[in-house]
Amino acid sequence: VLKAFNYSSSWKGQQQMYKLDIGWPKIPEYFTGQTFCVAVDSLHGLVYVGQRGDNVPKVLVFSEEGYFLYSWNNTVEMPHGIFVLNTATDSSVWITDVGTGKYGHTVKQYSPSGKLMQILGTPGNAGSSLIPLQFDQPAEIFVEESGDIYVVDGDGGMNNRLLKLSNDYKEIWLTGTNGTGIGQFKIPHSVTVDPFGRVWVADRDNKRIQVFDKVTGEWLGSWSSCFSEDGPYSVRFTADYKYLIVAQLNINRLAILAAPPVGSIGDCVMVNTVQLADETKPHLVDVDMKSGAVYVAEIGAQQVQKYVPL
Repeated sequence: VLKAFNYSSSWKGQQQMYKLDIGWPKIPEYFTGQTFCVAVDSLHGLVYVGQRGDNVPKVLVFSEEGYFLYSWNNTVEMPHGIFVLNTATDSSVWITDVGTGKYGHTVKQYSPSGKLMQILGTPGNAGSSLIPLQFDQPAEIFVEESGDIYVVDGDGGMNNRLLKLSNDYKEIWLTGTNGTGIGQFKIPHSVTVDPFGRVWVADRDNKRIQVFDKVTGEWLGSWSSCFSEDGPYSVRFTADYKYLIVAQLNINRLAILAAPPVGSIGDCVMVNTVQLADETKPHLVDVDMKSGAVYVAEIGAQQVQKYVPL
């Protein structure tokens, strides 16, 4: 297994902001496939990893200290994105499945132990329909505590769209077609929501982040100047919402961008970077909203690494 080493270039006089936790996980040999996605349940101190491969467990669960706890494999074909929702009463794990078999083209909700609770989309059928709901390689999902759901669809399929669904899985709004214009996408790859009512989308192959109003779906702005070298693969906020962590897979880098407060998006400001080893290929990230730790799912290195704030 390739082990990445850690160094950070100074940017605008900034000191290094994160350091690699070389003790996480305790036993890296549990990663037996390609690690595509990671999600943190900061309430319960759990880290979920989605991986692909033949005869490998598709979901691995670790403690935040790095101990392997358990895994599950049922009804997950090819995980792409993963998200943990905590509500006042329970927690659940949402996985986007881009497989082409009988479970694919879906977004699925699981209990923490891996019991399938809900399927969005039409299993095994790619499509663009809203009634019944269909996806084509849905890339990622973000669920608010209210139950409102944001899905970026898809990871190279027929759809290039951002959907907002109600907690009973009906369309509230939809934006996006294939293209380079305002509000259009070329592989919308990752989505997150900030506390100020804005939805952030990594518009991967257009090499930009686009931002939308979460209530209306109205376009609020876009950032492209930070992504001339490589498009954004992930969008996740730091625990204090001051920064946005973006993975750039082809240049093996995490970019740390200043997050604008309420109001204008402005243009992006890259505050810092974390350079990963060659061929690490960071795909998607998640942030522990308690400790601030950043977990990086690396499909080249076939591992998840944990970076802790300094």
